[in-house]
Amino acid sequence: MKADPPPDASSLFHHVDFRRLWIGDTGSQLGTALGYLAIPYLAVTALHANAFQMGLLGTVAGMGFLIIGLPAGALVDRRSKRRVMIVADICRGALLLTVTIAWWLHVLTFTQILVVASAVGVLTVFFDVSYQSYLPLLVSRDQVVDGNAKLQASQSVSQSAGPAVGGLLLKLIGPAVVIATNAAGYLVSAYFLGRIQHRETVSEPSSRRPLVTEIGEGFSFVVRHHLLRRLIACTGIINYASSGAGSLLVLYLVRDLHLAPLTIGALDSAAALGGLLGALLATRLARRIGEGPAILATSAVAAAAAFINPLASVLPAIPTLLIGGFAGMAAIVTYNIATVSFRQRLCPPELLGRMNATARFLVWGTMPLGSITAGVLGSHLGVLTTLWIMAATGCLALLPVVLSPLWTLRTLPAEDPTPPSGENLLPRSDKIRSEPEPRSADPFEVGER
Repeated sequence: MKADPPPDASSLFHHVDFRRLWIGDTGSQLGTALGYLAIPYLAVTALHANAFQMGLLGTVAGMGFLIIGLPAGALVDRRSKRRVMIVADICRGALLLTVTIAWWLHVLTFTQILVVASAVGVLTVFFDVSYQSYLPLLVSRDQVVDGNAKLQASQSVSQSAGPAVGGLLLKLIGPAVVIATNAAGYLVSAYFLGRIQHRETVSEPSSRRPLVTEIGEGFSFVVRHHLLRRLIACTGIINYASSGAGSLLVLYLVRDLHLAPLTIGALDSAAALGGLLGALLATRLARRIGEGPAILATSAVAAAAAFINPLASVLPAIPTLLIGGFAGMAAIVTYNIATVSFRQRLCPPELLGRMNATARFLVWGTMPLGSITAGVLGSHLGVLTTLWIMAATGCLALLPVVLSPLWTLRTLPAEDPTPPSGENLLPRSDKIRSEPEPRSADPFEVGER
């Protein structure tokens, strides 16, 4: 059951359980930001990874969404989402600690890094699907956008401080301790998630239908909605291109541009400050120009910003990367807040897990494909040429949204006005319920991050 709203329900600052979710997420994000550079930097400098290996590392890290992405939503809908997040946090922390221990014992191999990255990626699938599905159950429907904006702001603050501090720690104390701070962040997150008092109602095993049937319900909900599938196509293409470029970025910055770890961390921090600005301005931008035009504008800026990395090879590197990273991250965060909030408002509560898992499968499943493509291209054509190719590929993401009704939609609909069957796939009330109505089986939800 959803907990009673706090006395001042209009402000999430007074929502005790949301604060705990917020603090836990901040701890996790800060730890991740501190360790963001550590593993790829360790692979490049200590294990002498080449372009193909860096592409492979990025591939296995995101492979979880292809392997378990669709069934994860149905499995999450059958369990307490809060407990799934806690278990995922604890296991991710323990796995990262094995890298630290192996490094200290001088037995770390690139194979171990691949295994840990793959396992952490699978656990992240379950955490993220649960996380995005849990927020609409924890707060009221009209607080979803505010909740997403606060969580994105917290993430941006963590990312702005984390990479710079992480870069300094890499130089002062080495990657082993930096990776350990990442693990500690996950454990902090697990602690605060454990203190949340809200308890959701989990379906009885006897009421569940076959897993394949429930997966199909979530997939059908996503692909049959005309706006939702366009947004997912846009995000999937952007993720494909940005993941490919990102898998080679540390190699490019270290070997081609000869930047020090502290400088790389400072560049990441500047980009994260752009993300903070995007989180703070997301609601205002949507109100001023409309939700649909805001998505169009931010997706265009994000696509254009992808050219900044290769341009840094011919322009002054540091100012070019600073400006491009700041603008690109501001656009991406604003875009994410708008699209994720739209999905959460649109989807019936009983389908949230499956909807989020399906969306994640479709938009994050492209990431390992982009990474391995970039690894192969980088080995044959060179890193810089591959960055240009990936930037050009990202521009294709604009086609699904430019050729859509988003230009005229100041407010995105809460349901599909023109579904193929002439009626909604599933009925929903105007207000998100605290628990699903009784039914023979729980549909599963999938959602993108």
